[in-house]
Amino acid sequence: MLQDIKSLTREELETQFAAWKQPKYRVAQLLEWLYVHRVTSWDAMMNLPKPLREKLGKDFLLQTLELVRKQGAPVLRSPAMRDGGGRDTTQKFLWRLHDHLLIESVLIPANPALYGDASDRHTLCVSTQVGCAYGCKFCASGLDGWKRNLTPDEIVEQVLAVERWNASSSSSSSSNPTEEPITKKRTTTRTNERLIDNLVIMGMGEPLANYDNLLKALRILNAPWGGGIGARKITISTSGLAPQIRKLADEPLQFRLAISLHGATDAVRNKIMPVNRKYPLKELVAACEEYQGQKGRMLTFEYILIAGVNDSIEQAKPLGALARRLFAKVNLIPYNRVEGLPWERPDEETQDKFLAALEKQKVIVTLRREKGHDIDAACGQLRLKTEKELNR
Repeated sequence: MLQDIKSLTREELETQFAAWKQPKYRVAQLLEWLYVHRVTSWDAMMNLPKPLREKLGKDFLLQTLELVRKQGAPVLRSPAMRDGGGRDTTQKFLWRLHDHLLIESVLIPANPALYGDASDRHTLCVSTQVGCAYGCKFCASGLDGWKRNLTPDEIVEQVLAVERWNASSSSSSSSNPTEEPITKKRTTTRTNERLIDNLVIMGMGEPLANYDNLLKALRILNAPWGGGIGARKITISTSGLAPQIRKLADEPLQFRLAISLHGATDAVRNKIMPVNRKYPLKELVAACEEYQGQKGRMLTFEYILIAGVNDSIEQAKPLGALARRLFAKVNLIPYNRVEGLPWERPDEETQDKFLAALEKQKVIVTLRREKGHDIDAACGQLRLKTEKELNR
């Protein structure tokens, strides 16, 4: 089976081109077409000789994602955060892969920093698997089971496809605010202008269960010849795969790590996260301490507030103790209801009390009230909704 060209690193391409007796500068030309101009056909690579283009087309794939559906939810921002307009939109993309399976990506506009420094300008939430095998009880991603891992090119292509969408959208305007093009510089329409500054690997699937493909994709997206996104602007999330956290600690690149915690006791995590039975908190905490010993960087705890499950003040105390022990920031996310699941979102008073209880413990904490209910905000919802419609 042919491999997609975007699954190869520069070094692998240089080895291939050397075997074809092609000059090394041809690799740089190819990479510019792929990652600067983001072309979708071999014929578009006009400064490559036709025989080389034909050879590439014979030996490699150049696949793109098909946009099946896009939904946008308005996000109001403070005056200090506005860039020309007063309104920006979160965009959810549903993509069809070459084998007709569906995945999601979400583009999040400028917000106060959730995982990094002063502000996240444009963050893309990326999927790593079709479905998920880990069965978190509150999550839509695994409701239809696990289908397969994404290949490196399919992970990379999510970024390139959104960049292409933005470049094409920026040349047109719309009276519908949820369809307004998102551009870093509103007067710019050049295809090599980059929109995406940050990546969060928190979409469909358990990222560290697809470790090798993910890390190869992130090296490509981080490389100056590829996506050019700094390692510290890339956050990898995991539900708690302790061995892979230890493995990630040995990686030279300084990726950020977020733990999808959702419970600070084994009793709570066992109830809603089956992974905790294999890697209970004691083992997860030990792996996180090893990671921090290597990296010396702040962790993020993702904590979805679920009514009657983990939102009581009593749960805030062990969460605060764990956050202080591991030098972790807590990101509170009120639950987005998923059709077919029994869980509910706590009211705002309960959310505020939980936030205050953590602040009282001197924990660095944010409360992110999602504005995406109208775009099937929970990860995997849009995919499941569309598959049901297609089946009907």
